[in-house]
Amino acid sequence: MSRLRGNAKWALGSFALALALPVVAQQAPESLLPPGFGDPAPAPTPTPAQPARPASPAPVVPTVPVTPSPSGEIVQPLDLSVANAVDNAAEAMSADELAAEKAKYDLPQSARRSLDRIGPLTPATRGMEPDAFGAEYGPYLATLMKQTHAPILSRWASILLRRALLSATDTPRGINGADWAAERAWLLLRMGEADSARLLVQSVDPDKYTPRLYAIAMQTYLATADPAGLCPLSAGARRTSKEPGWDMTRAICPALSGDQGSASAALNQAQRKGVVRGIDYRLAEKMVGAGFNARRSVKIEWDGVDGLTAWRYGLATALNVPIPDDMFGSVGPHVRAWEARAPALTAVRRLPGSEVAARLGVFSSEALVNFYAELGSEGDLASDLADRVDALRNAYSGPTAGARIQAMQTLWRDNGAPDYVGLIATARAAAALPVAQADGRDAANLVAAMLTAGYDRNAARWAQAIGQIDGDGAQDFWALLAVGTPSTVVDSGSSRISSYVGEAGPEKGRMLIAALAGLSRLSANDAAALAQDNGFALAANSRWARAIAAAAQRGEKATVALLAAVGMQGRDWHRLPPGHLYHVVAALHRVGLDPEARMIAAEALTRLS
Repeated sequence: MSRLRGNAKWALGSFALALALPVVAQQAPESLLPPGFGDPAPAPTPTPAQPARPASPAPVVPTVPVTPSPSGEIVQPLDLSVANAVDNAAEAMSADELAAEKAKYDLPQSARRSLDRIGPLTPATRGMEPDAFGAEYGPYLATLMKQTHAPILSRWASILLRRALLSATDTPRGINGADWAAERAWLLLRMGEADSARLLVQSVDPDKYTPRLYAIAMQTYLATADPAGLCPLSAGARRTSKEPGWDMTRAICPALSGDQGSASAALNQAQRKGVVRGIDYRLAEKMVGAGFNARRSVKIEWDGVDGLTAWRYGLATALNVPIPDDMFGSVGPHVRAWEARAPALTAVRRLPGSEVAARLGVFSSEALVNFYAELGSEGDLASDLADRVDALRNAYSGPTAGARIQAMQTLWRDNGAPDYVGLIATARAAAALPVAQADGRDAANLVAAMLTAGYDRNAARWAQAIGQIDGDGAQDFWALLAVGTPSTVVDSGSSRISSYVGEAGPEKGRMLIAALAGLSRLSANDAAALAQDNGFALAANSRWARAIAAAAQRGEKATVALLAAVGMQGRDWHRLPPGHLYHVVAALHRVGLDPEARMIAAEALTRLS
């Protein structure tokens, strides 16, 4: 430590000494030749006549005694007060403080990022406009984010919220920009969006981190199974946080860089102090053992472990240590979604997480299909997994439309209540089918599959078959076309709606009425009458309903997206009030997010099956 301080003292003292010397500004690069070398001699210029001046006595200049140096040269004394002050400051700094001070000079000022606007998405990359949160008060928005119980019920509402949170929006008034990024990242983590949260965390320069952002960064890098990502933040975090995980980075980070001596010393010190115990310590010890030149072998046992934490998940996943399935019962489904992108795990290990990620909106339809392709390439699959991969292959490349639909039915599992992940996986295959005579239930599931991935124009083509589709499922086929297509392509009059309510039941009927009213595909009078006849109201009779309507009136897309998620909390579609669906769809429709509004409406009808 004394040597480190001595080096820092010398460096900072030299820097201060340089500042104490005069600086000569130059307009061009400095020449290595003496001034005037090679220039032609200047021509003599005549001296103009000057009027004679009376002689004046020369001023008396006081003499200053000069002490000769031992070498005989005359040296002017230097003012080292600035250097001494910096020396004293360096002497008082700890190693962590010196590292944090040095980090401030890693980037030139021109490369530093402002806290006034944070986010990786711009309107050019499908992000929202900088003023998408309007003039809302920052702490109000942060409170909404903190109190939202994620994951969100609707997959499409979650996709929209992710887009809003990742957009480079203006930092609202009343909140620090780093804290604003932290709250957005924390909500993304709870939605299962670990990679998206990391994008936000990394959008802030390390020297601008706040205690809140340090805390969320710890959670983020553990969620992405990337403990090495904590190392650049370790020194600054330990100055502001008492989180035991940051203290353990004193052992983990040197181990990952090959300094096993420092890692072992820090690990032993943490054990003596009891910084972490039990499986938390053993996972850290195993991580140290995974570093270069390590000679540690640690066995991880989950017996007696009370639950899964971010620390346990992150280190175990990074080390490819299997986590018992019952451990995931102590956390929400978002942790399974984190697992879906863990690079250290095999495709078979990531299967449960990938299907959860698709259901939550973390995985797109394309990402899910690519995952199944990777799964099929591993070989030695269990028979049920092999059958599923074969069915997906046939759904996309079967010789006839009938063969493809039959393969899709295998993935849907239950035609009457199709598996939502199966619908997502077959979205593009369904969109590629030609319009043809089909069973009513198959037709409804084909349209539902297309709308899980936003193939609304492909779905609209099936309106030409509306008179040919009959039997079970025909009413659902009509209802999905009524709410999911870009324009009205089927009859959606009051009598047809009443017929649907009678066949599909009051629950789905109320959702259909709410969706059509929110999309303005019913007149105000018809919407109010149908809602009243079916036992619910469209009026904004809650603070939340008034808030989302006001945000929509002001045109605040991101605020509407956030409030839509607030209104769609929960895990059971049967408990979502139809009035909530109406206000969500109406607000999105009003601010120009009509595609998302239609997909949420179609999702509601599909997932109530």
